[in-house]
Amino acid sequence: MMPLLAGLSGALVVAGLLGVVWGLVPQPEPDSKPQRVTTRQSWWQHLSPRTRAATLVALAVGVVVAVLTGWILAAIVLPLVVLGLPYVAATSPEKARIATLEALAEWTRSLAGVLTVGVGLEQALVATLRSTPEAIRPQVGRLVARLSARWHTEPALRQFAQELDDATGDLVAGALILSARHRGAGLAAILTGLAESVADDVTARRKIEADRAKPRQTARLVTIISVVFLTGLALSGPFMAPYATGLGQLVLGVLLAGYAVTLVWMRRMTTGKPPARILAPAGTRG
Repeated sequence: MMPLLAGLSGALVVAGLLGVVWGLVPQPEPDSKPQRVTTRQSWWQHLSPRTRAATLVALAVGVVVAVLTGWILAAIVLPLVVLGLPYVAATSPEKARIATLEALAEWTRSLAGVLTVGVGLEQALVATLRSTPEAIRPQVGRLVARLSARWHTEPALRQFAQELDDATGDLVAGALILSARHRGAGLAAILTGLAESVADDVTARRKIEADRAKPRQTARLVTIISVVFLTGLALSGPFMAPYATGLGQLVLGVLLAGYAVTLVWMRRMTTGKPPARILAPAGTRG
């Protein structure tokens, strides 16, 4: 009875340590728009159905292993491994952001070309929808829909910038907002210059992302090798026998938690902070 209580106590301590690890993992930011309390979702609901199913299966397997072998730690570690591996092995979100900026540069050039024929800003925005790159087509489509619904141009453009959620996108939206306010000439030339600036920004970000991909790949390889190595050790009875006791499981849990913290730290080192945005959140409909 005492070994079982010691093992359970050790498992609870490890659960607390691994909870700290889970807290270090960035969670999806809540929507800036006000929502009703009944529409809020827990972290579990934010997971994909496949991840939730895999976590439940891992929990069931861990409970079976704990009952059959006395390794209570398995019921805690296996579900957390399933939850944590996608974060460690995931590709960087910067790739999607780079694709968005590349599409923004192409769209800006297209908009500048339409403006050279003498049409108004709103008509030019509507005209570019058909040739908009796929990466930003939803945002441009909603911008055109707002203009068609008789939104004022500035609030519609601010909402467009909010959906892009990038400092470089704010530069393009800001130029369009100033043009909407003053209706001066020369917007096409400004947009052409901005398109070149965005293209240069994309090139710089690609180089930075290439450098950051190397430690991420190293972290993946280290994780795979460690999982294979630990699995092999778990199947070798004599080596893992000291960890079968309550104190042994506590020590093993602390070691695994420290290793998980190291992996999260390596992952966060390769994730850069986006530049600060220059436009305030979108205003209300005018």
